[in-house]
Amino acid sequence: MLKITIDIDCTPEEARSFLGLPDVKPMQKAMLAEAQARLKSAMASVEPEALMKLWLPSGVEGLERVQKAFWSHLQGKRDAG
Repeated sequence: MLKITIDIDCTPEEARSFLGLPDVKPMQKAMLAEAQARLKSAMASVEPEALMKLWLPSGVEGLERVQKAFWSHLQGKRDAG
């Protein structure tokens, strides 16, 4: 069996050109610009109060209920043990 190894030293752009693949840099730049614009507009419209409602739907009362349930569960386990 004959084994041949060929090392080719070229940039990705040179490889794409050699293989006849399209140059995707303009599309990548356009997509990145669009993603940045969407991210900026999304960040501009975000309000801290809206985020808190999203993260804690029932607000502080819900967090307090979770805390009370947690403590009552711990106290019940300690009394039972």
